[in-house]
Amino acid sequence: MAVKVYGPDYASPKRALVCLIEKGVEFETVPINLFKGEHQTPEFLKLQPFGSVPVIQDGDYTLFESRAIIRYYAEKYKHQGTDLPGKTIEERGLIEHPFLGLTPDPKLLKESEDKLCVVLDIYEERLSKSKYLTGDFVSLAA
Repeated sequence: MAVKVYGPDYASPKRALVCLIEKGVEFETVPINLFKGEHQTPEFLKLQPFGSVPVIQDGDYTLFESRAIIRYYAEKYKHQGTDLPGKTIEERGLIEHPFLGLTPDPKLLKESEDKLCVVLDIYEERLSKSKYLTGDFVSLAA
């Protein structure tokens, strides 16, 4: 069964598509028109509670956030296709290196703070139902 990739064929979903291509994984795209607000429909919010793209469905498994998706497929298919995480710990360190030396924009900081409040509300709701974000077990997400 082919992996379903929800989102447009540009921006962050493109990162997931390139990863799947490099790993030789069969997939199909499910277009989501951001301009029409399709990412805010109740059906889509069941897949991705923040309303952002991309989202993948791999059988019964659903995952969102492009970096999480590419890490998932890099590990799941580590012996197939291109070695995306890098061959050495030094190569991996370069890939994971954060952006440093940027000057903060006060307006952008406020907008980001407002977005964070929405995310924290969703986390609060999830944590009211389980001990950790992913359930009642410790994981990298917890």
